[in-house]
Amino acid sequence: MIVSDAFAGKTYAVLGLARSGLATVNCLSASGARVVAWDGREEARAAVAGKAELGDPMEIDLSGFDGIVVSPGVPLNRHPITMRAKLAGVPIIGDIELFALARPTLPPHKVVGITGTNGKSTTTALIHHIIAQAGYPTVMGGNIGLPILGQPPLEPNLKGPGVYVLELSSYQIDLTHSLDCDVAVLLNITPDHLDRYDGFEGYVASKARLFAMQSADHVAVIATEDEPSRAIAQNLRHSRESGRGDDVKAVGSSDIDPVAQLTWPALQGPHNAQNAAVAIAVAKALGIDEATIANALISYASLPHRMQAVGTRNGVLYVNDSKATNAASTAPALAAWPPVDGRPRIHWILGGVAKSDNLDECVPHFGNVAHAYTIGEAGHMFADLLRGSMAVDDSEMLSAAVRRAARIAQPGDVVLLSPACASFDQFRDFEARGDAFVAAVGALE
Repeated sequence: MIVSDAFAGKTYAVLGLARSGLATVNCLSASGARVVAWDGREEARAAVAGKAELGDPMEIDLSGFDGIVVSPGVPLNRHPITMRAKLAGVPIIGDIELFALARPTLPPHKVVGITGTNGKSTTTALIHHIIAQAGYPTVMGGNIGLPILGQPPLEPNLKGPGVYVLELSSYQIDLTHSLDCDVAVLLNITPDHLDRYDGFEGYVASKARLFAMQSADHVAVIATEDEPSRAIAQNLRHSRESGRGDDVKAVGSSDIDPVAQLTWPALQGPHNAQNAAVAIAVAKALGIDEATIANALISYASLPHRMQAVGTRNGVLYVNDSKATNAASTAPALAAWPPVDGRPRIHWILGGVAKSDNLDECVPHFGNVAHAYTIGEAGHMFADLLRGSMAVDDSEMLSAAVRRAARIAQPGDVVLLSPACASFDQFRDFEARGDAFVAAVGALE
């Protein structure tokens, strides 16, 4: 884990003791900080015995604290800790800010930070893969993988300094104030998480803060395929004092040769063209040669639950895209398999807890869908919405949807779980939903 003199002698409260909270307590305690921690679960409090005092930040005196470290899941616009911290004059931060504060005490390194509404995890993993293939020490963390504070600090090798690759949600950006990324990345911005912000403009402003924290001579890579992202890129060019136009790199899916993309098994579809364009730009900014990049794109394997090819049964491909929790992230999956000889091939499983009452972003790709199977809380609503555009089976349960799709699908077809919804009606999280899909496919004869 990361240990830093930056925290020695300081006092922090930690609210929430899941994975990142526990890693935070371990880091701060080992660094010589006084830690007061709290979680509503008794077993979570027991896990920090001997490392932290127990105390609820909503009840204890916060005078003299250097920060309150909260989980990104804490809604700062609604949670009473926000006002209590303000009255006490104590900043609310996250584990990413602690990492940023520790950076001056770590061995020489670079940081790549990736944000966007959709595609963050795939792009983060792809960038990490390219860097590893180039021979640099690297780890990935943030919103993906292990908490960054729980990972060992990177030591330089003969290739050069290590590279931390961080997937950053808007919530995590909200909780950091000094993360100066050597390369900061924006993939796209579409409406999401609006319950946490003052309208869509507030959400866009959260993403833009990643670049506001950068030094002027550090690199920004922005996919300028939506208006909010284009505006951020344009404003950034005007605001950078260095005057070096190459500090802001605008990229897009059109930069990718479609023939070359066919050789990248885990990066099919237009959304992955954008992900690849961004990853290539980041790799070049880090000085990685084109031959290494090209080979890494071919060898990259998709993440679980993100356009993950589960297997083929009777000539039918089964794909787990459970991470697609809104219509905007499902749309690229529907675009990935166009009709063959005029016959649509996708058997689309969707539903769960809806984030909106429409599927507008998916409409342009309805012609690629042979049959839809709706599940979960939004199932009936989506079934009514889709009838008239395609055949629909209101399946209710995921396992039933998989069985029914398997009976109907023909060789060459694709059974695609891309729910366009959150999972919390029937599953603990999107990973559990994806695992259930994999198990249902495995149970097919």
